Amino acid sequence: MRAFLTGAALGPPLLALFLVWSSASGGAAPATLAAAPTHRDVGGAPAPAVTGSTGAPLASLPRAGIGDVAWLRERDLLLPVEGVRAEDLRDSFAEARGSRLHQAIDILAGRGTPVRAVDDGVVERLVRGARGGLSVYQLDASRAYGYYYAHLDGYAPRLREGASLRKGDLLGYVGTTGNAPRNTPHLHFAIFRLEPEAWWRGAPVNPFLVLAPLPT
Repeated sequence: MRAFLTGAALGPPLLALFLVWSSASGGAAPATLAAAPTHRDVGGAPAPAVTGSTGAPLASLPRAGIGDVAWLRERDLLLPVEGVRAEDLRDSFAEARGSRLHQAIDILAGRGTPVRAVDDGVVERLVRGARGGLSVYQLDASRAYGYYYAHLDGYAPRLREGASLRKGDLLGYVGTTGNAPRNTPHLHFAIFRLEPEAWWRGAPVNPFLVLAPLPT
């Protein structure tokens, strides 16, 4: 049952991770190994996941809760960039990107590094946008959550909209398309809980809380 769970049911490690993030998200992100790339806030229509049902920025929408994090952690999502360790992830979810909040994490890797599906599901849209560049919208098998992979250098051969995906399937390659800094290849990765009847919008879930190691 996909209910919002209590802290006791979640267990101390996940609750601790969530509380650490909650306290940090009002200020600077926790220190990590690599600095986040600085994106240009360019013009043009935003990627679909950037706005809510009223067209308001996601910064004004309620965040998804700890129940979403627990549910997604139970799925044991794959880290989407090949060769990157969970310990190396950086939490940039609450950082500013021009006039917007990031609402995602950036996973730095060499240009051309394979990007793989984190979960079973379907390719809902392949998009070329001013901000996200070459990007993939994947919905999970239940169509409850969406996964957004952006700034790709290219798509996997024969990748198409409507294609079924298994966890680990190749989606594309790390790059700098869209508004990514040209000298900082990375994957912009976002998760959102879908609104009813809308594949392109929903409440953002912090991928760092889903993918990072639990505190010991």
